[in-house]
Amino acid sequence: MHTPGGGIAATQSIMGYLQKMFHDNIRAVVPQMAMSAGTIMACCSREIWMSEKHANLGPIDPHLDGLPAYGVIQEFKRALRETKRDPSTIPVWQAIIGQYFPTYLSQCENAIKGSNRFVTAQLRRVMFRGDARSLTKARAVVKKLTDYSGNKGHDRHIDFDECRKIGLKVTALEADQTLQDLVLTVHHCYMHTLMNTNAYKIIENQTGAAFVKNAQAQP
Repeated sequence: MHTPGGGIAATQSIMGYLQKMFHDNIRAVVPQMAMSAGTIMACCSREIWMSEKHANLGPIDPHLDGLPAYGVIQEFKRALRETKRDPSTIPVWQAIIGQYFPTYLSQCENAIKGSNRFVTAQLRRVMFRGDARSLTKARAVVKKLTDYSGNKGHDRHIDFDECRKIGLKVTALEADQTLQDLVLTVHHCYMHTLMNTNAYKIIENQTGAAFVKNAQAQP
């Protein structure tokens, strides 16, 4: 995987399909980065193979309309604290909070609860399967990956050593030089193709059969 992230619904659909096809026997390979929803997909696997030197996962931080759900909730809580302590700040916070549409806060809360519940269940059922402390380990990993205040940003990179420290099952690609060379070769070939041609979607199997969608060149 190499992805900046995506929607939780699409992530659940993709991983649900793959797990049914391969009976949860899935290994995530991260040559460079798997952020946000990519991190969720990695957590749905039995183990994660990633470069010890340059690969990263990212925080699990649901966004709605481009805004971080955790950030919105923190802002609401801050508004309550400050207006209670100093009523003169009410007009300032009215201008800020008034930009959110009705039910937005509830949607943020539901997005957080939904993604956290999904990742916890996946870690417990797949990566930590058979472990008597599976629930405890899963909750510990999710707590670290969703620590909005600690991670400081949606784009924070969590490297190999930190992934191992928080409890994820990770293996260094460098442990198998042949595999690393093959993984990076495939990764670089696709990155080169997507950046330097009109192709924007490529589906290819191990036999070389491929389906490629190309963007129309502008006159």
